[in-house]
Amino acid sequence: MPTVLSDRDRRKRDDRPDGAFYDEPRFVTHADDAFLARLTALYDSVTEPGDRVLDAMSSWVSHLPDTEYERVVGHGLNEAELAANDRLDEFVVRDLNADPSLPFDDGTFDVVCCALSVQYLQYPGPVFAAFARVLAPGGTVVVSFSNRMFPTKAVRAWRAASMGDRAGLVERYLDAGGFDVVDRIAERPGEDPFYAVVGTNP
Repeated sequence: MPTVLSDRDRRKRDDRPDGAFYDEPRFVTHADDAFLARLTALYDSVTEPGDRVLDAMSSWVSHLPDTEYERVVGHGLNEAELAANDRLDEFVVRDLNADPSLPFDDGTFDVVCCALSVQYLQYPGPVFAAFARVLAPGGTVVVSFSNRMFPTKAVRAWRAASMGDRAGLVERYLDAGGFDVVDRIAERPGEDPFYAVVGTNP
């Protein structure tokens, strides 16, 4: 598996374990309403009723449309936030920077969503390979981001990049995981720019 980030590029200003930083719940959204509405519309366009969805690096809200999915599983770092997310059927707490594996069987999901969190991944290659493993063949991954972040916890490569370069970084992450990039979106529906990269699992 190719090394996507060098040791220098994966550095964080705050190098304490992420679990310590996320120990206290933050019941806030990390983008404006126009961004979140655009994200929900994107999810609506790439999912179908009956899909099995993994909301990776999630929190207390998933931004999914009002679609009847077979199962929605959340993953994140704060148990209280995940427990408050009424869109989830179940959830797991795991620090992907400490352990990039996922506790699910191969092909468990049809869609993996990763919203407003990809900037914190230090080992994106193994994480995206894990996304590919738990996705069924032909499954979809949606990675969305804006210009907001916790700057002390974002990796150096992300902090130093322009928004366009960040989209390129995400495409490299997808490539490292074995995905085919099928869509790239750059819009400004409100104050926060909306970026998303969509991939499929061949």
